[in-house]
Amino acid sequence: MRVALFVTCINDTLYPRTGQAVVTLLERLGVEVDFPAAQTCCGQPQFNTGYRRETEPLAHRYAEAFRGYDHIVVPSGSCAAMVRDNYPKIDAAGTEDAVARTYELTEFLVDVLGVTDVGAYYPHTVTYHPTCHGLRMLGLGDRPRHLLEAVKGLRLRELEGADECCGFGGTFAVKNADVSAAMGADKARHIEETDAEAVCTVDNSCLMHIGGTLSRRGSATRPLHIAEILAGTEEAPL
Repeated sequence: MRVALFVTCINDTLYPRTGQAVVTLLERLGVEVDFPAAQTCCGQPQFNTGYRRETEPLAHRYAEAFRGYDHIVVPSGSCAAMVRDNYPKIDAAGTEDAVARTYELTEFLVDVLGVTDVGAYYPHTVTYHPTCHGLRMLGLGDRPRHLLEAVKGLRLRELEGADECCGFGGTFAVKNADVSAAMGADKARHIEETDAEAVCTVDNSCLMHIGGTLSRRGSATRPLHIAEILAGTEEAPL
């Protein structure tokens, strides 16, 4: 099986360890991973701000960059949802095949590879925040939880108000900064109440907002993408 990694803008720019973790994890599971250098932004910022026409060339570029691969794996619920849910809504003829081959990472692991135990090791307490795109657009359900529950040494703590938005929402955080900050403070407070050593999500855009809020509060809880947890083993712990 040959897959392409769509690393996304935020991961490429701010969280390169996430992309590296995805490659480590998938190759350990016997998947051949490629990184097409022609990939760019999926167009989510433009689309969400109302510039649908400007999104179309990016959708076509996405389809062309990832042509010929069995699957496209995305370590981001929001970017995967952009491709799967929003490309069909714009005039992006010719992207249908790429849309059908696009999977968020935990979807790919559970639905395509058929695994929940990936041989991971992370001997720490963790709480999980399900992101809005993962919950409401992709319908990830319990896939991420099942993967975390199978990690050796990991102790999963329940998060109060887990299904509530963290307050990021892309341009929402810019246009409604006070509301966004208040929502982030609520999320951070619930995370701190778990006494978990780490909080993880399937999307670093949300984790950026949560992590920044936790940092300003002086919290010791570490923000971590689920891929980084799943990539760790006893021989090569995170």
